[in-house]
Amino acid sequence: MKIKINIYFLTGILAFSAVSCISNKTDSNRKLIWSDEFNGAGLPDSSKWNYDVGGDGYGNQEAQFYTKNRLENARTEGGNLVIEARKENWEKNKYTSARLLTKGKFSFQYGTVEVRAKLPKGRGTWPAIWMMSENMKKWPDDGELDIMEHVGFNQGYIHASVHTKKYNHIQGTQKTDTLMVKDASEKFHVYKADWTPEKIDVYIDDQKFFTYENKEKTYEAWPFDQPYFIILNLAVGGFWGGKEGIDDSIFPQKYYIDYVRVYQNK
Repeated sequence: MKIKINIYFLTGILAFSAVSCISNKTDSNRKLIWSDEFNGAGLPDSSKWNYDVGGDGYGNQEAQFYTKNRLENARTEGGNLVIEARKENWEKNKYTSARLLTKGKFSFQYGTVEVRAKLPKGRGTWPAIWMMSENMKKWPDDGELDIMEHVGFNQGYIHASVHTKKYNHIQGTQKTDTLMVKDASEKFHVYKADWTPEKIDVYIDDQKFFTYENKEKTYEAWPFDQPYFIILNLAVGGFWGGKEGIDDSIFPQKYYIDYVRVYQNK
C-alpha cells in the first residue's frame, strides 16, 4: 500500500500455477521472534496490533472508512484473522474495512516475514501486506516494502515493490515485479520476504519473484537499515484499486490471514 498516489509500471510478469501447500520444514538457522496464529475468537490481539482509523483516503483516494475494535471489519475466527470490507455508510464513506499494524507494538530490523493468506476477490478490492519504518518521518524517503498487493480488477496478479527517495512511482523509478497466482482468492498461499543488509527477496510459496539489492549503499536508495513494522489491510477503491471502478455487488469481501510469523537468524 502507498501513502501517496499509486501508479505502477511493471518491470515483468511471471506466470505461476500455484499449489497451496507449503513445506513446514524447520530451519535450524533461524529463530521465531514474533508471531500471531490468530487462534482466538473475537477482536484481534490488542497486545500485538494497533489500528489506523479514518476515511480520508490515505493519500490514495481510497473509498473505505477504517474502523477500530469493530468485529464486523476485523476479527479472529476459525483460526484466521478476517478483515472484511463492507458496503455500508460510515460517516462520509460508503464502505468500511480495517487496517491493522504492529507500529508501537513490534518492529524489527532484518529477518524473514511469512504471511499465509487467502485474498478477497472483485473489482475495487485492494488487499496488502506491507512494511514501513517505525521512525517514519517522510515518505518515501524512509522507505516502504510491499510484500503483497493485489487489485481486484486484475485478478491473480500479485505485486511486490519497494519505494525509496530515489526509486518511487512519483518519479517512475520504483522497483516492482509481479507473479500470477491463479487461485489467490480460492486457496491460501504463503507470502514471504527475506530481508538482510544486502538485499530483499520476496516469494510466494517459496518461489522468488522479486529482488531488490543494496547496490548503491546510500540512504536515498536503501533506507532499509532500521526497524520496520507490519501492516495488513483491505482497501476499497483508490487510484489503483479503483482504477476500473468498484463493483458494489461483490460485498462483503473477506481477506483471510492464517498467520504472521517473523524469524531472524540465530
